[in-house]
Amino acid sequence: MNPNDKKTGLVELHLAVLLFGGTALFSKLIPLSALDITVLRCVVAAAVLSLIVKLSKQKIALEAAKDYWVAIGLGVIVSLHWVTYFASMQLSSVAIGMIAFFTYPVMTVLAEPLVTKSKLQLADVISGVLVLIGVSLLIPEASLGNDVTLGIVIGIVSAALFTARNLLHKRYFSQYSGQQAMLYQTAVAVVFLAPWLSVEVSTIESNVWWLIILLGTIFTAAPHALFTSALRLLSAKTVGLVSCLQPFYGAVLALLLLGEDLDIKTIIGGTLVVATALFETQQSHNGLKRLHSSISLF
Repeated sequence: MNPNDKKTGLVELHLAVLLFGGTALFSKLIPLSALDITVLRCVVAAAVLSLIVKLSKQKIALEAAKDYWVAIGLGVIVSLHWVTYFASMQLSSVAIGMIAFFTYPVMTVLAEPLVTKSKLQLADVISGVLVLIGVSLLIPEASLGNDVTLGIVIGIVSAALFTARNLLHKRYFSQYSGQQAMLYQTAVAVVFLAPWLSVEVSTIESNVWWLIILLGTIFTAAPHALFTSALRLLSAKTVGLVSCLQPFYGAVLALLLLGEDLDIKTIIGGTLVVATALFETQQSHNGLKRLHSSISLF
C-alpha cells in the first residue's frame, strides 16, 4: 500500500471517530428530549444519506422483499438505541454515558457465540467481569432514584440494543453498504418515533435548528463517509483500535466545550472499559465486518 494512502486513511479515520464521539455533545447542547433529538436528527441524516447514495450511484431499492422487513426491524432497534443513547448522557454526563455505552464490544463477543453456536472463550468471560468492575466504579449509589445511576443503566440498555442490531445486521443485512443501511434505518426511525414527538416543530428556535442540522450532517453523514473511505485504506485491526478512542474523544470534547470534569473513579472505570474494548477488538477475527456494520450508527 502506498504510504500516502495509509496516512490519508488514518487522518480520515481519526476525524471520523472524533466526529462520532462528538455526537454525544448534542445531548447537552440541544434543549430537547432524547426522543425529539433522535427524530429530528434522523430526518436530516436520512435526507443527506439519500443524496449520498444517489451521488455514489448506489441503488436505493433493496434486492428482495424480505429485506424491507429486516430493514424495518433494524430501524426500530436503532431508533430505541439512539433514544437511550442520548437519554443516558442527559441524565449523567457525556463521559459516563459513553463509557456505559461502550460496554457493547464486550457484549458482542459474549452474545455472538449464541448466534454462531461457537464456544465462549475464557478470555471473553474475564473481559465481561472487567467491564462490570469498570461500570460499577461509575455508579454513585445503588438506586435508580439517582440520575447518574439511572443514566448508566440506560446507557447499558443502549449498548444491548446496539449489540442486537449489529448481530442481526451482520446475519441478515450485511450485503448492503453502510450508507444504504443507514438510510433505511434513519428513515424507519423517523416513522417509528414521530408519533411520540413532543415538541412543536414550528416553535423550535433557529439556533436549535442549526444544531440539529449540524448533528445530522457534519456529525452523522460526514463522518460515515470518511469512515467508509478509511475502511478501504486501512487494516481491520487499525480501524478497530482507533475506533475505541471514541469515549476518549467524547470526554475531551465535553471537557473543552461543556466544562464537564472527570473524577478519579470515572477515569479508572472508563480506562477498564475502554482497555477491555481494545483487547476484544484486537482479538476479533472479524473486526472489519463487525465494525463496518456498527460504527456507522453513531
